[in-house]
Amino acid sequence: MRTQAKFEITGYVGEIQANGKVTHLKVAAHYRRKDGDSWTDDTYWNRVAVFSEELRQYIADNIKVGDLVEAEGRMRDTSYERGGKTIYATDRIVYQFRKLEAEQADEAA
Repeated sequence: MRTQAKFEITGYVGEIQANGKVTHLKVAAHYRRKDGDSWTDDTYWNRVAVFSEELRQYIADNIKVGDLVEAEGRMRDTSYERGGKTIYATDRIVYQFRKLEAEQADEAA
């Protein structure tokens, strides 16, 4: 049996950074949480990495800040040294990515 750590994010693009052979995107996902007697939206910014040349080209040609998107991929824990300290991070590596229309998001809710 194949095992994996997988993620799926549906949200709005807040930032796109194309650098060399990787494109990073920040995608905002909104969660409802109770704040006293009322409910409020809690926004979480997810940073994802795209290495596939085909997906990177799709993003360059079709995606802009504010677009509603869906990203799916695998998760990987990493660590590195910076200034004598060990920094721990979780990478979200995208293998499927698409732009959604507002109607698609409403149907999924």
